[in-house]
Amino acid sequence: MLCLGCVIRGQTPHFDHVAGNAARGIGQVSLATGVPVIFGVLTTDTVEQAVDRAGGKHGNKGADAALAGIEMARLLKAFGG
Repeated sequence: MLCLGCVIRGQTPHFDHVAGNAARGIGQVSLATGVPVIFGVLTTDTVEQAVDRAGGKHGNKGADAALAGIEMARLLKAFGG
């Protein structure tokens, strides 16, 4: 399973709550289902940082997460999962 998203820090303290609860919830899904979940949620201070990490000058972190998911599926299959 692959979870992609982006939480951008704004003018309120919601960023910490949203980012933390997203990570916690995604982890709980994995534990509850027994299905590995690739965490591809960006946490950035600005929209520019998000764009840079989503295909800009810092690569494409979503594509990296997708490749990690494919590799995880291959490994699970190889080990009989």
